[in-house]
Order: sequence, then C-alpha cells, then structure tokens
Amino acid sequence: MLIRRPRRNRKSAVIRQMVQESRVGVEDLILPLFLIEGENKKVEVSSMPGIYRYSADLLLEEIQSCIRLGIKSFAPFPSIDDALKNTLATEGHNPEGLYPSTIRKIKKNFPDVCLITDIAMDPYSSDGHDGIVKDGKILNDETLEVLGKMALAQAEAGTDMLGPSDMMDGRIGYLRQILDEHGFTEVSIMSYTAKYASAFYGPFRDALNSAPKSGDKKTYQMNPANRTEALIEADLDIEEGADILMVKPAIPYLDVIRLLKDSYATPIAAYHVSGEYAMIKAASEKGWLNGEQCMLEALTCIKRAGADIILTYFAKDFAHWYQKNNQ
Repeated sequence: MLIRRPRRNRKSAVIRQMVQESRVGVEDLILPLFLIEGENKKVEVSSMPGIYRYSADLLLEEIQSCIRLGIKSFAPFPSIDDALKNTLATEGHNPEGLYPSTIRKIKKNFPDVCLITDIAMDPYSSDGHDGIVKDGKILNDETLEVLGKMALAQAEAGTDMLGPSDMMDGRIGYLRQILDEHGFTEVSIMSYTAKYASAFYGPFRDALNSAPKSGDKKTYQMNPANRTEALIEADLDIEEGADILMVKPAIPYLDVIRLLKDSYATPIAAYHVSGEYAMIKAASEKGWLNGEQCMLEALTCIKRAGADIILTYFAKDFAHWYQKNNQ
C-alpha cells in the first residue's frame, strides 16, 4: 500500500495554489523601455513583437498605462542618432541630451516610480563597445572616467538607481565613490554582476542600433561556460558597494542565479533578455507554443531559481494576466 502519494497535493487548483513554493508578483518586475528622439513617435522593434521605441512624450503615456497595471519600476534605454556618437561617447554625459532630459521628465511626472538607468558607453559609442577602443582593445581604466561622468549626469537628472552594464573591472567602486563625493549617497547601484557574452542580446542591439562595429564583447563580458567566476565578480561588486547583484541573461543561467542567491544576502536580480522574449513571442505567433503559459513558466522558473527582481519585456503582459486573474 502506498503511504506517500504526492499527487494528493496536486488534485485541485486550490490545493496546488496553496502549496505553491514560488510566486511572481507585479511588484517583482522591472519593465525595460526603449527611448528615441522626436515627438509622437512609436516604432515597433521588428525582432521583438509588441515592444516599441517611444519618443519622450509617448514614453510618459506608456509609463502611465503601466502604472495603472501596477508596474512601478522601469529601466529606460536610449537609442541615439549616429550623428551624436563618437569614440568617447560624450553624448552619454550631456546633461541636456535625450537620456538625462527624459529622466527628468519621468521623475517630474511620476516621482514615485523607480527608475533604473543604464551605465555603458555602447549606446553612444561610434565603436558600439561598452568601453573606449584603442588599437582593437577595450581600455578598462580610461573607460571608468567616462562612466563616472554618465553616472553624475543621470544622478543629477533624478535617477533612483544606476545599472552599470559595461563589465569593466572596478567600475562599481569607482561609481560609488563619485556618487558619494557629489552628495548622491542615496542613489543605488544595481550591478550587472554576471553579464555573459550571450547570443541572446540580438534583438536588444537591433532596438538600439548598438552592435559592435568590429570584434565582439568577449574580453569583458563573461564566458557562458563559467559559473564560479560569477562569485569573483559578485565578491568584488559587494566590496565596492553594489546594492543589488544581477545575472544576465536569465533562463540559460538559472544555476548562476541560484549560486548567487545561496552565497550572498544581497538582493538578486535577473534580466530576462530580448532574445528570451523574442523566442517565446515568435513561437507563439507560429502557433507552436502557448505564449502566455510559456511566459508564466519562464518567470516562475526565474523566481524559483532565486531572483528577487526580474527585468523582463513581459512585465506588461504579465501585469495584464495578473490583473485578470487576481481580482
């Protein structure tokens, strides 16, 4: 006779929900947004169905619609005109540029939202890299000065949290010192701690036109084959003052999310990246997968692996589903 029957805890929807171990809520999610120059512009990203680039005026409207759904955290990324790009990414710290000016507008209109802004050279670099390029090499220490100027421009504009995505050595400590010296002690840092040199970033680079003009990013982004190396990066980031550690991408690196969660008391974020989103959307459009169920499963698995926070392009889709099913 069977004494233990695990199926008894699965026999009804009510019981399954009662014993569910991992839950995703709208409050766990950050919605990445794409920003473009101009007015009254809304341009779909061809490789990301349902995701758009917005001019600042329409971006404010999109944020308002998301707030009504319960989304309160946003990560905007700027798509900069090629004419403004150069080898030193100077537009990245222009206080009147598209990015800082839009940050000010968002915080003026929605002071209670959390803005996580991007620190990296590639949106503004004519080389398309996250650091200064010289003779085919990415210069680490020289790049930190540029990142520091970007951090100050964004902090002065009113950002709540910086997201350094560049993967330069020592950048967290450098940025923390710069922020503190200028009185921005309350500006947080969500470090892209374990950012892998992944093939899943393609649609994002389409959205921002930020792909490298030559070479790749493998000398600064992590090798997908490496796991314990993430502990080295995490140790350094915590020592240097990071408030939140991030793993990027998410689903292919669930083991790394769990590793950091088990190793540190710091909150763990995961970036459910553009390629992960695009695959589900494309398969759903083909009728090969149930897109909604795949979205829910993917987000739940990221949460189960240990992520406290999830950056995902599915945030609005999930919020619609959540609202519909939790009234």
